[in-house]
Amino acid sequence: MALILKKRSILPGFGITMGFTISYLCLIVLIPLSATFLRAASVTWPRFWQIVTDPRALASYRITFGASFIAALINLVFGLLVAWVLVRYSFPGRRLVDSLVDLPFALPTAVAGISLTQIYSTHGWMGHYLDMVGIKAAYNPLGVVIALTFIGLPFVVRTVQPVLEDLDKDMEEAAASLGANRWQTIIKVVLPAILPAALTGFTMAFARAIGEYGSVVFISGNMPMRTEITPLLIITKLDQYDYAGATAIAVVMLVFSFVLLLAINLLHKWSSKSQRGESSTKEKEVTIDTSLAPGYVQ
Repeated sequence: MALILKKRSILPGFGITMGFTISYLCLIVLIPLSATFLRAASVTWPRFWQIVTDPRALASYRITFGASFIAALINLVFGLLVAWVLVRYSFPGRRLVDSLVDLPFALPTAVAGISLTQIYSTHGWMGHYLDMVGIKAAYNPLGVVIALTFIGLPFVVRTVQPVLEDLDKDMEEAAASLGANRWQTIIKVVLPAILPAALTGFTMAFARAIGEYGSVVFISGNMPMRTEITPLLIITKLDQYDYAGATAIAVVMLVFSFVLLLAINLLHKWSSKSQRGESSTKEKEVTIDTSLAPGYVQ
């Protein structure tokens, strides 16, 4: 009978490191989240439903998730453009621009909120000109979108940038040799290759925007039913010692976040799987219809 030998890892200590990892995650993530659910479970179902469906709570959900989704879409488009420029073009000040992309990571959210409010208020640098054409940015839902777009841009850029750097330029040259113009090459060759990374960046920007607080409270004006975000509503209830109401709304935010992140991650997984299957069957063959090259004979 053949002996089955377990292949040992080159690096020892798997059991210790795994135990430390699980203990750390339980202490930092699972226990606080479990405490939130347990605290909300102490509220009766009719009371819980009354809290989470209150008109003020529903309005905060709309502004939070709506503005976060719009900001994530904006970052998806312009993040791709910024990553493309930083990877494919050399220009004076490129390193400076590349460093500025990470500024929202290092900048305190309160500082970002104050700066954006000063810029987009009625008497601000840009808010003055926007007000002249009838657009009010600060203390308006538009200001919430601006703040969330500011803090979410680096997630898309830093996720897509390494993929663009590793993208084989021979595929684009082969597409051009088959008669594809620049837009056809981008749509049929470049975009499918960076789609999984773009979805990941969109997910991270969207998740970051849902929980944002510091940069929004200054520029939004915090008007109930109009510009009040859900995290601020939770803080307000905590200040009023309404712990049951705060935890009930927090549970709704957690459930919404889990469901949305799961859906987007499943979409990203499906996209990545389809990309791997396509590349393995075609073996780096450029996916361009031969109709793009009338003179090409296969």
